[in-house]
Amino acid sequence: MTDGFQNSRRSLLKGAAATLSLAALARTALPGGAFAQGAGPEVKGAKLGFIALTDAGPLFVAKEKGFFAKHGMPDVEVLKQASWGTTRDNLVLGSEGNGIDGAHILTPMPYLISAGRVTQNNVPVPMQILARLNTNGQCVSVAKEYLDAKVSLDSKVFKAAIDKKKAAGKSVKAAMTFPGGTHDLWIRYWLAAGGIDPDKDIETIVVPPPQMVANMKVGTMDCFCVGEPWNAQLVQQGLGYTALTTGELWKDHPEKAFAMRASWVEKNPIAAKALTMAVLEAQMWCDKPENRDEFSAIVAKRQWINIPVGDVAGRMKGTIDYGDGRVVENSPYVMKFFADNASYPYQSHDLWFLTEDIRWGKFDAQTDTKALIAKVNREDIWRDAAKALGVTAIPSSTSRGKETFFDGKVFDPADPAAYLSSLGIKRIA
Repeated sequence: MTDGFQNSRRSLLKGAAATLSLAALARTALPGGAFAQGAGPEVKGAKLGFIALTDAGPLFVAKEKGFFAKHGMPDVEVLKQASWGTTRDNLVLGSEGNGIDGAHILTPMPYLISAGRVTQNNVPVPMQILARLNTNGQCVSVAKEYLDAKVSLDSKVFKAAIDKKKAAGKSVKAAMTFPGGTHDLWIRYWLAAGGIDPDKDIETIVVPPPQMVANMKVGTMDCFCVGEPWNAQLVQQGLGYTALTTGELWKDHPEKAFAMRASWVEKNPIAAKALTMAVLEAQMWCDKPENRDEFSAIVAKRQWINIPVGDVAGRMKGTIDYGDGRVVENSPYVMKFFADNASYPYQSHDLWFLTEDIRWGKFDAQTDTKALIAKVNREDIWRDAAKALGVTAIPSSTSRGKETFFDGKVFDPADPAAYLSSLGIKRIA
C-alpha cells in the first residue's frame, strides 16, 4: 500500500496532472520538508473554521493554551461556522475573499472540494489534509419512540420498527450533517448492514450538528448521526437515546481532519508546519486524563460550543449513558486525539472514505483515488511537525492495514474493489 501511494505521488509530480507549485515541488524533493533552519513562519496568523463539536477541541485548546502563539502564529483566528456547507463556501472564498484558510472538517470534504464534487459549478478548489483531529466519538441516536424496540447496533431491529411505521403510512427520516461526509457514511453503513437502503427505504436529510437536538424535539427525524456533545444532550433532555457509538461500527475509526487550502500551504509552507505543530501539541494535551475536566470546560465556553459542561465531561472521560438503561464506564470507544496514532492522517483511511463515497455515488467509480490522495493527503507535513516536536511514535507506513467492521466486512487498502464487491447495498454495479 505504501509503495503504491509513493509511486503514485512521484508519477503525479512528474506528469501533466501535477498542480503543485515549483515551491511545493522543491519542498517535496528536499529532506525534512525543506523548512529553513531557524526561519519563522511566513505569516503570523490564519483563519480557521470550526463547527460546534467536541472534536474541534484541539483548535480551541491550541488557541486558548497558547500553542499557536508558541509556534510563531499568535494571530490565528478560530471562527465558528454555521454548517458544513458554510465551511465549504468559506474555504472556497479563502481569507482573501472574506472566507477562511483552513478548518476542522469532515475527512471526505477536502476530497469532495478538491475534486469539485460539492462546489458551485463543480469548480475544484484544491485542499490538503495536514492532520487527523480525532478517532471515535460519534454516535447514531434515535427518537425515544424506539425505546421499546431496543434499537441498538443491530440495525435489523430498526428495520423491523420502521417497516411497521411505514406500513402505517408514516415517513421515516435519518439526519446526517453533509452528503458524503463522515456522519453520512456512518449512518449509511449502519442502515445498510441491517438491510435498509438509505436512498430507497428511508429519507436522508441534512441538518447542521448544533441543530440536531432541536429538530429531534419537533419530530423532524427518526434518527441522526453526529458528533458530541449533541448525542449526550439528546439524552440529557430526554428526547431520545444513543443506539450506538460509531466506534462500535469500526473501533478507532478516523473522523475529523485539520485541512487547509492547498494554495495557502504552498504559499506558507513554514506556517503550515507551525500550525500542524500547534495542533499536534494541543492534541497531546487533550488526551491526558488529568486535562479532561479542563478540556470539557474549555469546549463548553460560549465562544466555542456554548453548552453545559456536564453535557461534555462524561463522554469525554469515557462514561457513556446511552439513555436506554445502559451506562458504560471506561468505554473502549472514547474519543482519542493523539493516542494510538489518532492524529496521523493514514492514506489508507482516506482511501476507505473515497471508496465509500464511490459506493454511494458521490465519486465516479473510475476516480483515480491514489492520485487524488497523493494531492490531498499531506502526511509528510505531519511527519515533519511530529519530528520537530520530538514525537517518537511515528507510523512506519501510510497504511494501517486491513480494517474489520462490526458486521465482519473487511477493508483491505490493497484491494478496495474486493471490499466494494462484498457490500450488498450500493449505488454501483
